[in-house]
Amino acid sequence: MGEQLVDVASTVEAILFVAEEPVAAAELSQLLEVPRTDVDDALVALQERHASGPSGLVVRNMGGGWRLYTDPETKPYLERFAATERSARLSKAALETMAIVAYKQPISRGQVAEVRGVDSDRVLRTLERRGLIFEAGRAEGPGQAVLYSTTNLFLEKLGLASLSELPPLADHVPPVGVVDVLERPFRPEEPSNESTS
Repeated sequence: MGEQLVDVASTVEAILFVAEEPVAAAELSQLLEVPRTDVDDALVALQERHASGPSGLVVRNMGGGWRLYTDPETKPYLERFAATERSARLSKAALETMAIVAYKQPISRGQVAEVRGVDSDRVLRTLERRGLIFEAGRAEGPGQAVLYSTTNLFLEKLGLASLSELPPLADHVPPVGVVDVLERPFRPEEPSNESTS
């Protein structure tokens, strides 16, 4: 196996790791700009590597393409893990709350609720339990509300080195004219200057 093949195999493995559906060898060849035979050799090498040593993954050609799958022998442990709270996906409310905390931190429960328009206490507790946010301190003034900020785990899950890598909010805010049109139905009607006589 030549030096280029090792690089092709590693890159193919990385692509299969992130792919959500099987990837055809021809597509891999095109993506990597290498001959199809190099991709075929790399796929065979990956199959052998995962089959010969201790690995929780297998490489299979199914559904018209290649993909990484979990080893069937790990099924009981995967089922046990899937039943844990840690493995569950975040709800839309949790993702929304997470975004608010990320962009406005440190922020209190009341401020989050004000932005979302609903009580967010339960969602904040879930995010804290999962290690995505933490109590960063207390607000000054009456009540000294708990302030929340994101954790390093949050950065890790998003693949960010720091909060400065978050995309700017301005990229997602519609122009003023669009906001005006969207808010118009919710504004109280202005009194008419016309008389009703």
